[in-house]
Amino acid sequence: MASKVVLGARPKNFKKTLTVDLPEGGQGQIVISYLYRTRKEFGVLVDELTAAAGVPPPKSEAPDEVAFSLHAAISASVEKNAEYILRVADGWDLDAAWSLGTVRQLCDELPGAALAIIDTYRAAITEGRLGN
Repeated sequence: MASKVVLGARPKNFKKTLTVDLPEGGQGQIVISYLYRTRKEFGVLVDELTAAAGVPPPKSEAPDEVAFSLHAAISASVEKNAEYILRVADGWDLDAAWSLGTVRQLCDELPGAALAIIDTYRAAITEGRLGN
């Protein structure tokens, strides 16, 4: 039987069980404890992250003078994903302690899991999909 809806009774957090593909084949599960935000609060978070992600243009306009490093691009992506996950969640059921270092490790070793964590949060907050 469904519970009665009560406005203003917002949870501190909510948990979701994610199924992620593993590099060696098969799948694994991870339970993430997400921080609850209203849609408006989520909008503020995205605005803050977008403003913080501003990258200044290169000093030279000549395309051949702009160096590209895949390692640097991936490293920056891993770091930004880890920072984002720490802003939207407050724990997991992994044997590794919840910290910037372990979240960064997850983003580096299992990028699909990191994207699943990010996408699941967005869907839960913007579309109201809170149930498991």
